[in-house]
Amino acid sequence: MDIFSDMPEPVSLYIITYNDADNLRAVLPTVSWADEVVVADSFSTDDTVAVCAQFGVRHVNLKFEGFGKLRNDTLALLKHDWVVSIDSDERSTPEFADEVRRTLAAPQHAAYFVPRRNTFLGKPIRFCGWYPDYRQPQVFNRHRFRYRQDLVHEGFECDGRAGYFQNAIWQHPFPTFAVVLTKTQRYTALMAERNFAAGRRAGIRQLLFRPPAAFLKKYVFQQGFRDGTPGFLLSAQHGYYTFLKYARLWELQNRLPEPGGAANRPRP
Repeated sequence: MDIFSDMPEPVSLYIITYNDADNLRAVLPTVSWADEVVVADSFSTDDTVAVCAQFGVRHVNLKFEGFGKLRNDTLALLKHDWVVSIDSDERSTPEFADEVRRTLAAPQHAAYFVPRRNTFLGKPIRFCGWYPDYRQPQVFNRHRFRYRQDLVHEGFECDGRAGYFQNAIWQHPFPTFAVVLTKTQRYTALMAERNFAAGRRAGIRQLLFRPPAAFLKKYVFQQGFRDGTPGFLLSAQHGYYTFLKYARLWELQNRLPEPGGAANRPRP
């Protein structure tokens, strides 16, 4: 039975991805209920295009100039007013899809936050601040919602109040340590760029105190210890991420001049 057969509002669902064909193979079967599915890519070199063709979804290539701009550019390509945002490492559930149907039959808000249940290295995480783990609203009317043009961890602007869904989706952001390291490298580089452009600077205090504080926040105050070894590893990873974020910011602000020319970025 098509759970969207009696829904008055058609839904566009988009997924942003880059060289993540394996995750696409896993997420696309979970979102087949949407009226339109668009995969927003940035010129992947793996099997992304073939996977999209296999599942009969629309594939578009957009130049990556930051996650905020990428998401807004994708919204402009969608057919329907109501949008569901699912990342490639996330998974829809029948309960979430049914809540979308019921909510959009008579929407009370312009946008809705969606709770997410997370795994780390294949183990469910209940603490560490990872539930309900809201990011930006993931169900919204695109004419009343925009992402800020942030390079990473993009904010949003919403013309109206936001509500909250009850049924969670799943996210599997770090299935292996190889993925942990790859994502840490990418996101700390983007965060350093964003912070540098915003005029923030890093010194010995940030490098010395922020990483252990980040670990303690996850492991102690957000009770990561209750998740056992995975909770410890996740908390330690968060401390390392924080260290690398500030170390790379320090590197940007102290970049040496190129021979015979000016520095790529000025020192403060």
